[in-house]
Amino acid sequence: MSIRPIVETRNAMPTMEGAGVKLHRAFGFHDPSELDPFLLFDDFRNEHPQDYMRGFPWHPHRGIETITYVLSGTVEHGDSLGNTGTLGAGDVQWMTAGSGILHQEMPKGNINGQMHGFQLWGNLPSSQKMTDPRYQDVEGKEIPEIIDDDGTRVKVIVGEFWGKTGPVDGIAADPQYLDIFVPAGVKKTFKIDTYRRAFAYIFEGQGAFVDASRPQGVLLEKEVAGEELHIRDMSGDRTLVRFGTGEEITVQAGPEGLRFLLISGAPIEEPVAWHGPIVMNTQAELRQAFRDLNNGTFIKPAH
Repeated sequence: MSIRPIVETRNAMPTMEGAGVKLHRAFGFHDPSELDPFLLFDDFRNEHPQDYMRGFPWHPHRGIETITYVLSGTVEHGDSLGNTGTLGAGDVQWMTAGSGILHQEMPKGNINGQMHGFQLWGNLPSSQKMTDPRYQDVEGKEIPEIIDDDGTRVKVIVGEFWGKTGPVDGIAADPQYLDIFVPAGVKKTFKIDTYRRAFAYIFEGQGAFVDASRPQGVLLEKEVAGEELHIRDMSGDRTLVRFGTGEEITVQAGPEGLRFLLISGAPIEEPVAWHGPIVMNTQAELRQAFRDLNNGTFIKPAH
């Protein structure tokens, strides 16, 4: 089995979206080929209600799918299909914007005012850009969790892993979306389909991913090269780890354990024309989308 090389590690950057929600963006609005079929990943985590209460009022989407995963607090949502509801801790929402949808997402904190969740944007291939919008809510109790003998815990949100299948299906990017906790001091290997793009996002604890060029590396490994001391790069909280091609990744958890999302998907490899909440294949399609938005024809009748 070949270990995937680490192409890059970087911290999610603070930004503001919606009506003034403070969040951290791991990637998005830069190079859409970098993690194709994924376009954007946001970590919205706040301790103070004033940083998120204004939420994400009504706004459009076309040409993408979104997966929202809530860890604490709640998110109230509504859309132009008539769907309404509340996502609670552990719940997942999948939305296919397709030909066009209007929706709003309004976060509410838990009893202590804390809010934490993630949103991932997946691209749609050209053949599905104008498909009918779809929507699905999944309660946390429906998400299978596997506990290995060494205490490693894996929640399978989307895709198949260790004999379990996640409850969210029908996503064009056919992703694998896992929430993984590796206990303190444990070194663990996870297989990934060779033909998928993959990244990890660390949000609790600390640890290090083994690089293909240094397969024996462990957390805080020190090397001496001449008179210069090198300390192995460590991945910490709110850290994106982008992998190259290979069949598996290996991670060494730190003294408090490590929790991260491991996400992979098959690249679409099509041109991307992207502006704000709308992602098409050509500039002409993008211009048409905004004309539709301006003249009131953005929401299409179902096929």
